[in-house]
Amino acid sequence: MTTTYAALLRGINVSGSKRVPMPELRTVLTGLGHTGIATHLQSGNAVFRSDSDDEDALAAALEQALHRHFGFAVDCLVRDAGYLAAVAAACPFPAAELEGRQLHVTFFDRPVGTDRFADLAAEDFLPEEFRLGDRCLYLYAPDGLGRSRLAVALGRPRHVKGLTATSRNWNTVAKLVELTHG
Repeated sequence: MTTTYAALLRGINVSGSKRVPMPELRTVLTGLGHTGIATHLQSGNAVFRSDSDDEDALAAALEQALHRHFGFAVDCLVRDAGYLAAVAAACPFPAAELEGRQLHVTFFDRPVGTDRFADLAAEDFLPEEFRLGDRCLYLYAPDGLGRSRLAVALGRPRHVKGLTATSRNWNTVAKLVELTHG
């Protein structure tokens, strides 16, 4: 059975480093035998179909192929359409009432417990807030990510050490849900 997935590449095409042109990303995915390939934006979002049901194996194969093709390492997460829809549906913030720049989802390679962020006093960051979900973190940053003190705190090494994590704004999350269900 074929499943539709989104590949989330971490840290590419930022400030001119780790350049991964989207046509070449599509070529790499095609070379891995995937079908129905589409990319969204230049920041490392691709949708594809595969007969595999192993997200971790798909991510590892894509990481290896990208390293061979471009000569540098790129961390990747692969998530199926059902997971992405569940993340959108479980959003603890009123996404429909917010601008896409105010709401972000950080995707993790595995479940993350509240103990990882226990040193952060929520009241110190208000009106910004975060909530954990299924292998993800929802961040409400009313002034946007670029001005978010909470985003900086959440990204400190003690909070993300040992994790593969990559963030997307809500507009991108919604578009990936649409693309994986289209």
